Amino acid sequence: MTAVQSSAEDRGGDITGKPRRRGVPGRPSVLGVYVPAVVLVHLTLTVAGLTRTPVRLNDLLTFGALLACGAVCIETSRRLGMPAGVARDLLSAWWLPVVLLLPPLYALLIPIPLQMLLQFRVRRTLLYRRVLVIAALGVSGACASVAFHHVVPEPLAGTPGWVIDGWPGIPAAVGCAALFTVLNTFLVAFAAHAADPEGRWRDVLWNRESLLLDVVDLCVGVTVAVTSALSLGMLALTLPPVVLLQRSLMHQQLQAAARTDAKTGLLNAAAWQREADTELSRAQRTHDPLALLLIDIDHFKRVNDTHGHLLGDQVLIGVAGTLCGQLRDYDVVGRFGGEEFVVLLPGADTVEACRVAERLRGRVRRLAVPAEDGTIGVTISVGVALYRMHGDDLIELLAAADLALYRAKQSGRDRVCLPALDSPKATEG
Repeated sequence: MTAVQSSAEDRGGDITGKPRRRGVPGRPSVLGVYVPAVVLVHLTLTVAGLTRTPVRLNDLLTFGALLACGAVCIETSRRLGMPAGVARDLLSAWWLPVVLLLPPLYALLIPIPLQMLLQFRVRRTLLYRRVLVIAALGVSGACASVAFHHVVPEPLAGTPGWVIDGWPGIPAAVGCAALFTVLNTFLVAFAAHAADPEGRWRDVLWNRESLLLDVVDLCVGVTVAVTSALSLGMLALTLPPVVLLQRSLMHQQLQAAARTDAKTGLLNAAAWQREADTELSRAQRTHDPLALLLIDIDHFKRVNDTHGHLLGDQVLIGVAGTLCGQLRDYDVVGRFGGEEFVVLLPGADTVEACRVAERLRGRVRRLAVPAEDGTIGVTISVGVALYRMHGDDLIELLAAADLALYRAKQSGRDRVCLPALDSPKATEG
């Protein structure tokens, strides 16, 4: 239920991994106001809870047991590492039961030790980022806890009738767990959007995969809560499968991270080639058209030499984000190395491929990357190659697109070109 910042943030980007945008001098940014506000709400609620919540041994034992289980999960998966791109864990399996079973104070407290353990034992991140995650989890958990305790005032009192009878306790537990997920997501997403107001909300909220993982989090957390309510000792039975599930989830994310370029989040060259080979085989079977775009950032070396490699990285990130925002989900886009990107367009003929290439060129031209002395404008040159017309396999297509890209560069850059008519394959066609 938590997100781990990307490596771009460590290089000076904001929590979205994009370059920080400068606000009006003397006026705090939205993010600069929002983060302290969320943290202040969390601190205020925590202080109020400490003064009003009675200390009960059963609550302390339950809190300690769930906290210990969360710490064990972190330690057992610590050796897997948590690099950029690995953003999900199953710690909700332990703090969702705290939200549902214990007074709201404990929901405010549980993220603090677990997030600090992640900070110092797994992966260090910018402190304000970690503090925002703690506050968002705590506030969301407290709201969900208040809602659940309104339906089930004493979840741990005697025999848990809300578990045995099932109604209305179980539906309320599921609903409050969903409330916790939604509130936490929006609190963090608002910060991400405030850091990049020009970005799209859908990029910082849910996609199909993240929504599915949230459902898994919710189900595991409610299951552990029900088990804990029946008998605290049964946590010993739930810990091994949750640890195994978390390690499996992190292993899958590590595999996915190995396929992506660390700076841009796009497919790396090897992964892109595997995906492209699959699409090419499909086009051979179905006789559908297919196009390849080879994209190069104009004068990129000048950007690195003038402004430094960190700002050059922000240009790469900005171009990658623009490309992804303009392409279809099934288009295959990757970073080919240096300042070159490559895009495979399944089902695209000559007209469609040139139209997409021109749209990408125009969108990138609007990109303005903040620099110390203003902004950096970015342009790209694009070479277009068509399957069967310019090549019958991936190597021929890449060679043809490279020739077209060379034509675009020689013609003045910031343009889209096809291979010359006198190129070998074009002459055969």
